[in-house]
Amino acid sequence: MGKDKNANAYGIISIINHWSIGLIFIVMLIFGFYLAYANFALGEKGPLMFWHKSIGASFIVLALWRILWRIFQGFPPKVTVMPLWQSITARVTHWLLLLSLLIMPASGIIMNLYSGRDLNIFNIITIPGQQRDETISGIAGFLHHNAPYAISAIILLHLAAALKHHYIDGDKTLLRMLGRD
Repeated sequence: MGKDKNANAYGIISIINHWSIGLIFIVMLIFGFYLAYANFALGEKGPLMFWHKSIGASFIVLALWRILWRIFQGFPPKVTVMPLWQSITARVTHWLLLLSLLIMPASGIIMNLYSGRDLNIFNIITIPGQQRDETISGIAGFLHHNAPYAISAIILLHLAAALKHHYIDGDKTLLRMLGRD
């Protein structure tokens, strides 16, 4: 596992990680908001929750892979000189996004298990529920139900910054994540 070949570029694995894991994560956030706010008839929500839990529990493996890849690869140098506040904001935003990849599936898994419910993952693996613990499940539930609002704002900031770099600054920040630097 070496560094990306061009020190200013993202390699193909980094690009695939970014776009595929980002897309899955955004779809799961939208799916979660749908589950939280849609009006379901009796019995309609359960099968959707099965898919949300199965995908979310599986996603934690991808999240760990993504975070470890970023830690070992590091971040390529900036393609343009930025004010210090922008540089700090970019770094904090990237790490918050990576942390979010763990917070969401982990909090969902913990909330489920410590509510005393088994976690059935695609009818392949079942993780047995733990003894019901209102404190643990409550903290995990609070995170799982409230963090998506902050995470959505961070994602929008990330998207806005990428578009700013491309259309206002005219630099190659976005292009290199598209593999076109």
